[in-house]
Amino acid sequence: MLEVKSMDVRDNFKSLCNKVSNGETLIISRPKNENVVMLSEYEYNEMMRAKRNADYLAMLDKSMAEAKKMVKRINELVNIITKVSIIA
Repeated sequence: MLEVKSMDVRDNFKSLCNKVSNGETLIISRPKNENVVMLSEYEYNEMMRAKRNADYLAMLDKSMAEAKKMVKRINELVNIITKVSIIA
């Protein structure tokens, strides 16, 4: 991970882009700690894919929890119907 000041980026943009393209991550320091991170498109795409996967897994977890609740409710209804059938 490289760290440079914003003024240095202007002077060394091509060199820094080459380093980022080769896998380095660049932190560009700015006033008031409003820093910026520069990374390769490949790294960006990997991060976005990981985020999409995490979102998908969270959705699956939620769906599984809802399915378990529904199964529990169905079992409760079956028990009620069974009891009513026995009484009748």
